[in-house]
Amino acid sequence: MFGRKLSLLLFITLLAGCQSMSKPIRTENNVDIKRFMGDWYVIANIPTFIEKGAHNAVETYELNDDGAIATTFTFNKDGFDGEQKQYHPKGFVMDDGSNAVWGMQFIWPFKADYRIVYLNDDYTQTIVGREKRDYVWIMARTPHIPEQDYLKMLQLLAEQGYDISQIKKVPQRW
Repeated sequence: MFGRKLSLLLFITLLAGCQSMSKPIRTENNVDIKRFMGDWYVIANIPTFIEKGAHNAVETYELNDDGAIATTFTFNKDGFDGEQKQYHPKGFVMDDGSNAVWGMQFIWPFKADYRIVYLNDDYTQTIVGREKRDYVWIMARTPHIPEQDYLKMLQLLAEQGYDISQIKKVPQRW
């Protein structure tokens, strides 16, 4: 019995060690939080369960007086004419130095990891990822971006350790 427990403990320790060897995801060095606010069209993502089948997905951020970020996520379910869904998570900047690491709260008291891993100079294209690399959102201020920009962002995500075969374009028609 003791041998089995020791083997299990060694396996768990080895597994934890392997997980800690993965490189931390890189984030932007400095995000002007006020400039980041506003509408972002979701161009592509690794969808969460609520986002599967989303069309015309838009994430909107508004900075509250207390520093929290009021978020509105809107999309049509399963088609352009599908039922409109809307969610209102609350964002919290967790890293005041860069403003690139947030907690996104859908259900109190839990905050999901949310990291700005790419932001172009004119604040028109961004990538929001997670340390676990399980979800990602490629977003822009317009519903469409040039294919070369999209491919560049996919390459960046591959370099960050994402399985880009899981990333799906979100249908946008306005």
